[in-house]
Amino acid sequence: MPTKVATKERAGTSIGRSERRKEDLPLLRGQAGFVDDLHDPDALHAAILRSPIGHARLGRIDPGPVRELEGVVDVITAADLPDGGPKIPMRMFKREGMERFLQRPLATDKVRYSGEPVAVVVAESRYLAEDAAELVEVEYEPLPTALDVAGTLAAGAPLLHEEAGTNLVAEYDLGRGDVEEALAAAEEVVEITFHCGRHAAVPMEPRGLLAFPEEGTDRLVLHGAAKIVHVNRRILAGMLGWPEERIRFVEPSVGGGFGARGEFYPEDYLIPFCALRLGRAVAWTEDREEHLRTTNHSRDQLDLIRIGLDSDGRFLALDAVLTIDTGAYVRTHGGVVPGMSGGLLPGPYLWPSFRCKVRQVVTNKTPSGTYRAPGRYETTLARERAVDIAARRIGLDPVELRRRNLIPVERMPYDNGSLTDGHPVVYDSGDYPLLLEQGLELFDDEEMRRWRLEPVAAERRRGTGVAFFVEKSGIAEWEYARVELGDDGSAVVFSGSASVGQGVETVLAQVAAETLGLPYEAVTVRHGDTDEVPDGMGAFGSRATSLGGAAVAEASAALRERLLALAGEELGLDPEDLDLAPTGVVAFDGGVEGVPFARLRELAGGTLTEETTFRTDAMSFPYGLHCCAVEIDADTGEVRIERYAVAYDVGRAVNPKLIEGQIRGGLAQGVGGALFEELAYDENGTLVTGSFMDYLIPTANEVPAVRVRVTEEAPTQRTPLGAKGAGEGGTTAAGAAIAAAVSDALGVEVTATPIRPEWVVRAARGEAA
Repeated sequence: MPTKVATKERAGTSIGRSERRKEDLPLLRGQAGFVDDLHDPDALHAAILRSPIGHARLGRIDPGPVRELEGVVDVITAADLPDGGPKIPMRMFKREGMERFLQRPLATDKVRYSGEPVAVVVAESRYLAEDAAELVEVEYEPLPTALDVAGTLAAGAPLLHEEAGTNLVAEYDLGRGDVEEALAAAEEVVEITFHCGRHAAVPMEPRGLLAFPEEGTDRLVLHGAAKIVHVNRRILAGMLGWPEERIRFVEPSVGGGFGARGEFYPEDYLIPFCALRLGRAVAWTEDREEHLRTTNHSRDQLDLIRIGLDSDGRFLALDAVLTIDTGAYVRTHGGVVPGMSGGLLPGPYLWPSFRCKVRQVVTNKTPSGTYRAPGRYETTLARERAVDIAARRIGLDPVELRRRNLIPVERMPYDNGSLTDGHPVVYDSGDYPLLLEQGLELFDDEEMRRWRLEPVAAERRRGTGVAFFVEKSGIAEWEYARVELGDDGSAVVFSGSASVGQGVETVLAQVAAETLGLPYEAVTVRHGDTDEVPDGMGAFGSRATSLGGAAVAEASAALRERLLALAGEELGLDPEDLDLAPTGVVAFDGGVEGVPFARLRELAGGTLTEETTFRTDAMSFPYGLHCCAVEIDADTGEVRIERYAVAYDVGRAVNPKLIEGQIRGGLAQGVGGALFEELAYDENGTLVTGSFMDYLIPTANEVPAVRVRVTEEAPTQRTPLGAKGAGEGGTTAAGAAIAAAVSDALGVEVTATPIRPEWVVRAARGEAA
């Protein structure tokens, strides 16, 4: 059949349109397959015996009697693992000496946090395994705990890792210029100590795994991988001493990630080990109590900030000491949180001199890791609080103080004077002053200032606040993509990225459709199966669009170029005079019959496919403004958000509606961290907020409607799409904006989160310290 005639104006562009998500129909119809939906009738079930206390020497572990119970197949301790079990390695942001603090899958000589795995019980059902685990006898010799992020470095503090001889994991200095000289010359020096409380990602779906030896081969298959499928396969292969090809990882549907879900945990070694040891499928799914005790926590950071200003309110110096509580062990993220804390601390402002000491410490708490805007949520809180306090100290409006100190557009690209993982932090593009005004307009700042001054009941207090932030995207430098075209004009994208609910299938399909010139509906995206996709880095650090999309764009462009070249040769025409249509390659002028895809496949030697690994040596930096208005009940301590607005520049918006969704969801988590969520411990290192009765997450009643403006003023030149990541900006400045508004309402500066109701009541009475 002849193909259609093309026009010079390509129709049906997809990038920039809010296409319907490809992921939604299976979810809405109940057809999505999560890991706990995989029911192998012959599978065994594992339960993890965990330490009930935060710090203790391990004595005798006696699994013998439990092994004899009916339905129990095996009980595994560290003594059953090769050499006590390999240490779980870091995958990024490694610093010399950090390897001393790595975790083994099962505790050997001592336990260092409540919830640390001590043994695995494998039985015919999860019920039997759970009951049997309670019967394993373990002797614990309790030890003093180190729980305070500052006190863990004090003289005489209990050592978690005696062989290391310290609780200091890493310490390093960043900066430029003479800070001491600048502070000495400053008209005003403002100092603040801010503590960002410990909370966590808490995705809707807890972690789970199903591992089994592949029948008829020497391979292992594992379902339940998420976020970094290929990376975790590499880690497991290294720990088993296997070539990667002997392991197949399969990513199912994933009920949320947010940084915590998908890292390599002790169970990611233990469940495959059990399957190999027993030669049978083994399944495990954590319950919510396990999740809160054992999946990576986050935030928990103590920041000392000093700002020096001249008489005109110009910043002269930023001086900081950041102390990050990494919990009992360093996990796969290594020094990401400390690195991002120091690297992005300067934010959007001009600092003639800058100094930052970064310290990463261990405590007897669940290991901490990345969570949406890791390091940036914490240091944006501390920096923006210091800016607010400085403004009030010198009698200047907080917005005006920011306006005077923002990096001007003509200074881009701008080296902020810091480093991440040894690389200079150079902001690629941005018009910060413009976005400030756009955000204030969106918020209707003048109206809210009038609202703040309206008469209210005696117990009511009103306040407003803003917070500016710079984010990062495109971490980890590379991503893989392959694009294949069928005879019917359909395209399949194979990506090394992963889906954690962010809409990766939708976005990558839009990129492929735009680049190839095909309808969006003709593109399918596949990911997460290591047998289909040979390599990849995954979905974290707002990289799926910026790097994953760039890889798809490059592979699609190469395939398009190849198709046009083949058709040009077949037709005797210049490829510039040809275009792709839904049925094949066609000539713009219609003077000749086009070449269908089936014929192009023959000309190509049987397949129409191109693959690429996109690489870039630098991140890109989206940026934004949060504006918040609150009304407080001084009698109860309730904080109600009256209005919220977020303006966010992402360079280029592939799917604006998805970005709005990311911002709204991110804000919900930022609100939780600011007002509700807290992972609290008693003096023995036992988590006391281990259920949703005690660990409070915001509901629809607490999360405000949000005004969103997504702008595209500053595309990045570091990727072919110009798009920057958009997954974290809804969270980054939420705590800072809410804290600013509460401080404004009370006339008392917030210096810690979460902002508890009892603190609000005391502050309103003038009793807060």
